[in-house]
Amino acid sequence: MTTTAAAIPHPTPEAMPTAAPWAELLSAAADDCLAALLTTADQDWSRPAHGLDWTCRETLDHLALGLTGYAGLLIARPQDRYITLFASLDPAAPVPACLEGIRIAASLLTSTVRDTAGQVRAWHPWGHSDAAGFAAMGITELLVHTHDITRALGLPWAPPDGPVGAALTRLFPGAPAGNSPFDTLLWCTGRIPLPGRPRRAEWQWDGTPEGDRNARSAPGPRVRPPRAGGVRTDVVG
Repeated sequence: MTTTAAAIPHPTPEAMPTAAPWAELLSAAADDCLAALLTTADQDWSRPAHGLDWTCRETLDHLALGLTGYAGLLIARPQDRYITLFASLDPAAPVPACLEGIRIAASLLTSTVRDTAGQVRAWHPWGHSDAAGFAAMGITELLVHTHDITRALGLPWAPPDGPVGAALTRLFPGAPAGNSPFDTLLWCTGRIPLPGRPRRAEWQWDGTPEGDRNARSAPGPRVRPPRAGGVRTDVVG
C-alpha cells in the first residue's frame, strides 16, 4: 500500500519551530528512562512487568512499536487509519541491545517531532493529533512503561517533573490536582490509586489539540494493555 505522505506538501522551515520544546522534553524523558532501565539489564526480564500481562522484555517490544509508530503517523499523516509499518526488536537480542533499539525509536520520534510543522494533524484512535501531542504520547509511553519494568525488577525510580507535567497537561487536561505529577500520571493511566480515587479500570488520553477539540468527532473506544489495555501490538497504552 502506498502512503499518502508524498501527496501532502511539506512545511517550509520557518513554519517548524513550534515543536522544538516538545522534542527536548521527549529526548530528556528517553535519556532518563533508558538510564534507569540499563541499570536493571542483568536482572530477569522474563518476569511480568508490574500490572501487565507482558514480561518486562515484551514491554520493550510494545515501546519500540509505539514510538516508531508515532513517528510514522506524523510522517505519513493518515486521516483514518494506522500506518502499515510495524517496528520490532530482535527477539534474540540481549536487553542492552534492546534498549539501544528503544533509543533509536525515541530518537526517530524526537527528530520527527522537531521537523513537523504545528498545523500538521495525523490519525490516532484517541483523537487526531499534532506533533506536540505525539511527543506527549511518546513521553507517556516511556514513563509509564519504565515504571512498569523498574517496579517489577525492584528498582525505586521516578522521573523529573518537567516531562511528566507537560505530558499530563497535554493529554489529560482534566487530571486531578493535589498530588505529585508522576503519581497523577500513574493514576491517569490506570497504574495506581490516589487518595480518595480508586485505581482506574479503564483509561484514555485525549491527543486532540486544544483548539481542535470543539470541532472534532468523539475519539475512538478505550483501548487498554492487559490489566491496563489490549495486546502487545496495540498502538497505545
